[in-house]
Amino acid sequence: MLWIATLISNIGTWMFNVTSGWVMTDLSPSPFMVSLVQAATALPIFLFALPAGALGDIFDRRKLLIITQIFSAAMLFVFAGLLWVGQVNAWTLLLFTFLTGAGAAFSMPAWQAIVPKLVPKEALQPAIALNGVSVNIARAIGPALGGFVLVAAGAITTVVLDAVSYIVVVAALLWWHAAQKQADTLPREKMVGAMRAGMAFSLRSTPLLATMGRGLAFFTFASAYWALLPLVAKELLHGGPSLFGILLTALGAGAVSGTFLMSSLKKYFGPDMMVLLGTVGSALGMLLFAYGGSEVAGIVAGFVSGISWIMVISSLNVSAQLALPEWVRARGLAIFQMMFYGAMTVGSLVWGKLAGVLGLSTTLTAAAVAALVLIPLTWKFKLNLGEHEDYLPSGHWAEPVPAGHVETEDGPVLVTIEYVIQDADRQEFQRLVKELGTLRRRDGAVNWGIFEDISAKGKFTEVFMEESWVAHMRQHLRVSGSHKTLQELIRKLHQGESAPKVLHAVTPNPNTVFEPLPEHHHD
Repeated sequence: MLWIATLISNIGTWMFNVTSGWVMTDLSPSPFMVSLVQAATALPIFLFALPAGALGDIFDRRKLLIITQIFSAAMLFVFAGLLWVGQVNAWTLLLFTFLTGAGAAFSMPAWQAIVPKLVPKEALQPAIALNGVSVNIARAIGPALGGFVLVAAGAITTVVLDAVSYIVVVAALLWWHAAQKQADTLPREKMVGAMRAGMAFSLRSTPLLATMGRGLAFFTFASAYWALLPLVAKELLHGGPSLFGILLTALGAGAVSGTFLMSSLKKYFGPDMMVLLGTVGSALGMLLFAYGGSEVAGIVAGFVSGISWIMVISSLNVSAQLALPEWVRARGLAIFQMMFYGAMTVGSLVWGKLAGVLGLSTTLTAAAVAALVLIPLTWKFKLNLGEHEDYLPSGHWAEPVPAGHVETEDGPVLVTIEYVIQDADRQEFQRLVKELGTLRRRDGAVNWGIFEDISAKGKFTEVFMEESWVAHMRQHLRVSGSHKTLQELIRKLHQGESAPKVLHAVTPNPNTVFEPLPEHHHD
């Protein structure tokens, strides 16, 4: 039901994209202004992705999605009214394109984050691909339908139909009742803290950073043909809005075909090779757009570019999903989307400006060549590195037992762990504990260090800090199976008579009263 509803909504969105792109060619036909339509769509997702991701993790995702869909529908109805009374200029068009983009920005992380809740883990990759099928069926149908409606009934009708498509999604979300989330005994994260935690995880997640590195190299240059396609249809291929819709349909049809082609290619190629093939195909598509010189060549270029686009974006989306645990999934995906739409926004502006100076054909050629050059330069960033990590909460940390009441916001919290390591194990211990430090900071520690006692060789103290007591208790809930495995390897190197000694300390609170500890107690 959700898949069908989003398919309908995506068709409406592509109808609106055709309308806004083509209306701009009438209001202000310069390449830079036309490229601003793509930029106005992508910019809000770049600006609002992180707070949107935080909202998607700390609030009910279903309710958040309902609110965002209603907002987008309302903005489109208002825009249709302005078109009706003739009060739309180029900047009004960009404003409402930005506002609908803002609605998408606050819904996209939550949409992607609910996918693992709808299917079992072994079906995650095909489910993500199925989402791609929905987007690209819409890309195949929506532009052609939008071009037809635009010619037959005008821009107002296409905008109203897009608004109605959001109402369909609201109805599907009201019908869907998500499985109850396990009750969280801790206070809800605050917005700023949640954003900071999302950034901390993402900036220390090698799998996610590698995925974003590959994405940045692709999307910055692939944005050229998306931003300039209305002008390709109008100036290079001498067509009208119908041809623009047909080119977008060719892109969508190629993407749908690419989805089914990928199932065969995956038997022979891994995700890194799939991205390489997709990048080469996109470069060939841009060159064909630039020099094909006919409607047929443009359609072929669109089809090739569509296949290539889905090969890259599906591979990158799967890699990003596999890099994220549930507690930070929406925030991590939002940061991935910041990279995606940031690259698309900057790319659109740059290519639009260059097209005004160098011409369309030269600009598309430059984008194609640059995309190919970056393939060997970014090859070291491997995909699906998170596939073999265990992100499920392990629950292996023992709960600390304070001698008195500790407020949730008390802090900072200092945690120390003492190890005794033999000389023969020093190098291995330092390697493992450094990796552990990355996990500590990734999961919320604000500071981390390892120190050796100068008076007792081989006695090491690991130290890390949390912002507050509740932040440390959240880390207890989030610590993963991979974290547990690494700690077990380190503890095997520990030569003390008992397990490594752990101490929790909180910045003194004058209102806290501590009870005397029994003599046998140790932390």
